[in-house]
Amino acid sequence: MIRKAFVMSVHAGMEEEYQKRHGPIWADLHQTLKAHGVHNYSIFLHPQTRQLFGYVQIEDEARWNAIAQTPICKKWWAYMRDLMPSNPDNSPQSTDLKEVFHIE
Repeated sequence: MIRKAFVMSVHAGMEEEYQKRHGPIWADLHQTLKAHGVHNYSIFLHPQTRQLFGYVQIEDEARWNAIAQTPICKKWWAYMRDLMPSNPDNSPQSTDLKEVFHIE
């Protein structure tokens, strides 16, 4: 498994709605993530900074990247755009994090 972590953010006052829209995510999106080798996907919210910390385990980088091209992912991004800083293609603004420590 490949471990990935990234940060995003949510607009002020949208924290509850962000959580609501993830509880649960759409079944089609869940199935797409699983079909593309996604495991143990979590997003955590820092309440003071509104930073979102994402952690996911994936089977393959190419399959992970391919999710962005699926119609359901594009639909999800459009649905979430009003809650968080987004790019012109509606994808969330995100910064990958470098792993500096791990223990099993």
